[in-house]
Amino acid sequence: MIMCAVAMIFAVQDGLSRQLGSQYPAIFIVMLRFWFFALFVIVLVARQPGGLGRAMRSKHPWMQIFRGVLLVAEVVIMVESFVRLGLVETHAIFTASPLLVAALSGPILGEKVGWRRWTAIMIGFLGILIVLNPGQGMFAPAAILPLIAALMFAVYGLATRYVSRQDSSLVSFFWTGISGAAAITLVGIWQWVWLAPLDWFWMLCLCITAIAGHYLLIRAYELAEASALQPFAYTQLVWASVIGVIFFGDVVKTNVVIGAAVVVGAGLFTLWRERQKARAKAH
Repeated sequence: MIMCAVAMIFAVQDGLSRQLGSQYPAIFIVMLRFWFFALFVIVLVARQPGGLGRAMRSKHPWMQIFRGVLLVAEVVIMVESFVRLGLVETHAIFTASPLLVAALSGPILGEKVGWRRWTAIMIGFLGILIVLNPGQGMFAPAAILPLIAALMFAVYGLATRYVSRQDSSLVSFFWTGISGAAAITLVGIWQWVWLAPLDWFWMLCLCITAIAGHYLLIRAYELAEASALQPFAYTQLVWASVIGVIFFGDVVKTNVVIGAAVVVGAGLFTLWRERQKARAKAH
């Protein structure tokens, strides 16, 4: 239930990002969001045993910085994609991220990927082609944006898996917020514009949803394994589609529904195989 709530909150966050991103530079909007996120991280970490000193001690500081920079860049690309492509198609393509994690876990982390998962990965990419519908002359150049974002998020996930071998989740969370905020400030501060009075309200809502979503996500991971929670994260696609249709006039095309169903099905299979392999190793 917590993970489903997280998916809904993040979908609302995406809708707010699209609304603000259509009027202001995406880098600027993401910068303000990460400032609030960094503040939330500092407050959260300071209340934990060992405080900020413990969170700063990483075994992989450069990899942690890379993670934070990669994540904030991925968020900027996603906001641009929301504006150019819409919530529905962006999320339909972005759902390929778990498949990219499975595909890249072999060459990057040296994990073994069996033929069953490789088959699911290929089927998943077939679903992406169905969403893009290139053969009908309907392919939009902006469709490459969520695919790039999915690839970046997959690499971010693998980097997180790598640093987690020696760094705690609290350490990774701290470095993600701080390095991401620092990186986006270096480029975003030059695009500063004053928001309209009403847009400050929407910006506040965006920051609150970001903080609430991440806090509940942490709580969910404290109660259950990531592999058990991931299937429920796919409900974000449903919520994003509802918000896109009602508030932004997005059109849910038949090929997008079919393609997204194929991608999600392939993703669920790869997650199931990972759980099976984890159980086999445990025994």
